[in-house]
Amino acid sequence: MDTVVYIILVPMVYVAVGVFICGTAVRLFKMYREPKHPTTLQIFPETRPRWLWAVRDTFLFPTVLKENPLHWIFLMIFHVCFFLLIIGHMELIESFSVFQIIEHDVFLGGGYVGLLLSIALLFFLLKRFVSPYRELSVAEDYYLLILLFLTVVFGSEMDWARTWYGYEELSAEAYQEYLQSLLYLRPELPGAMTDSGHSFMMALHVFFANLFLMIFPFSKFMHSFFSYAMNKLRRG
Repeated sequence: MDTVVYIILVPMVYVAVGVFICGTAVRLFKMYREPKHPTTLQIFPETRPRWLWAVRDTFLFPTVLKENPLHWIFLMIFHVCFFLLIIGHMELIESFSVFQIIEHDVFLGGGYVGLLLSIALLFFLLKRFVSPYRELSVAEDYYLLILLFLTVVFGSEMDWARTWYGYEELSAEAYQEYLQSLLYLRPELPGAMTDSGHSFMMALHVFFANLFLMIFPFSKFMHSFFSYAMNKLRRG
């Protein structure tokens, strides 16, 4: 069991990050080599300032708000919570402690950020089974949502146990030691990672996160990297 946990938490992480970086670079290069989009995409050429409206379109989703307010609410919950979870993970690395602008315990959100994100992901997943979204969905839509949902649930479960039920065996300090050892290319698993009753939850969290990273560059979800650029093009 310890060997399996080590493989997931160390070599598989490096492989996943490598696939993610290389896959993203290849995808970006292929897109760069494609023919330029025609100016007919500029559907709002008169709007000023264009870059500010593009930011609005990218982050506030005004069209979605107008057409489907319920979907917009969950979309905003998803993006805000996902951003906060990224910040929370970066706080587990000592050199990124600057992100803790407001004093709070690690992990950020006390378990509620992960809970809200889980609910939002479940909403998006269940919606894929309802028309007309079911007819527009492909297999990778379900795979990525399921992988991300499992990643969030297993990761949040460790934080829920620690913050809500006083389960301190696998502490935030152990996460910090583990992540920093990976970052500095001196991988080391604290004893809590293998001896804790929640070590299998940590392994599952990282396992599904690894799978998500390896699949993401080759999916249509890559559009998230180009949202601003496309909205800027639309705005002229």
